[in-house]
Amino acid sequence: MNDTPGWTSPGSAPSDGENGTGVPRPATPGDANGSAPQWSKDQPPAGQWSPPTTPVPGQAPAPRPGQGWGGPPHHGNWGKPPAAKPGVIPLRPLGMGEILDGAVSTMRTYWRTVLTITVTVAVISQVADILVQRFLVPTPPAVDPNASPDEAIAQLGESLQTSLIGSIPAILILLMATLVSAALLTVVISRAVLGRPVSIGAAWQEARPRLLRLLGLTLLLPLMSAAIVFGAMLPGILLGEVTDGALIVLGAIAGVVVVVWLMVRFSLASPALMLERQGVLQSMKRSAKLVQGSWWRIFGITLLTQLLLFIVGMIITVPFAMLALAVDGEGLSGLASGSTPEFGWPFLIITGIGGVITSAITYPISAGVTVLLYVDQRIRREALDLELARAAGVPGYGPAPGEHATGS
Repeated sequence: MNDTPGWTSPGSAPSDGENGTGVPRPATPGDANGSAPQWSKDQPPAGQWSPPTTPVPGQAPAPRPGQGWGGPPHHGNWGKPPAAKPGVIPLRPLGMGEILDGAVSTMRTYWRTVLTITVTVAVISQVADILVQRFLVPTPPAVDPNASPDEAIAQLGESLQTSLIGSIPAILILLMATLVSAALLTVVISRAVLGRPVSIGAAWQEARPRLLRLLGLTLLLPLMSAAIVFGAMLPGILLGEVTDGALIVLGAIAGVVVVVWLMVRFSLASPALMLERQGVLQSMKRSAKLVQGSWWRIFGITLLTQLLLFIVGMIITVPFAMLALAVDGEGLSGLASGSTPEFGWPFLIITGIGGVITSAITYPISAGVTVLLYVDQRIRREALDLELARAAGVPGYGPAPGEHATGS
């Protein structure tokens, strides 16, 4: 893989075992007796030849369209040749199950690298979140069950304000954790497609120059989403007394619909930024181009993936939360009395352990699905499978990039 047409995945240099024989040529066809063929003087014009539908004994099979004689060898009785699979996915258009399987296979095959990245990032983020929750988050105001409707509304506003203030540090910590893990895992998964392992140091070396651009992209998308939703709600806010809040609700629904459409449209911007080394806006345009015509498919795969990860997360976190409540007597007594619970160190530590385990499992699968969706769309639109096969050194796909220049 090289800079043309834009795939610059780490580790795209030819492997050490590749030879320099160039593009293989078909054997000279002969007849049934092994004699040299006698070609007719009347040949069809160039570019109008079509492969025979019936195999001719002793004659080499015709090349697949677009591959010339450098295509992969045929197997079986003139059937479609199996797709090359140098890594975690077959190099052909992928189904939904193959994308999920590729993400899980990456985590299973390169578990040392993947778990080291995710566990390290998750531990750092969970420790920071525990410290924030313990020392920086303000105590929520007490709720008076006998308050009047106006007082209840005021208390609700204070509670929402306190929750928002307390969630900002947690959101920032989660954002940074997701940023670092996504950058490193994108490098690992791009190598896994080629069947090549990568160390943490090499992954960091490849990802580090693009972290600032990835941070800009990660911040731009939620800010853009918030601006769209607020802009859709603004007419209802200005006319609140006239519409009695109905326009605000309709505006919020319309804004969310637009945000979902845009987020799916830009969902492949992160791997495009990392693997094609483009800027923030260029990667967003690239994602929009790749998603065009496949919005519903990508939306469905992304939605199902997030639902599966949510279920997995709940299966892990709920037992830890119950254990934390059982250990932390103050928090459990607060819930039983109906007052605002005050959780101590045992609750925060036990739930933090559950969060680390959840992140270690869900981060690589989520990142893997995103990167493999990007690869799949490029295979469907740009025949990236041929370039990936050459870069992986699959026999029959011609020399890997750089062999013609070096002659190796």
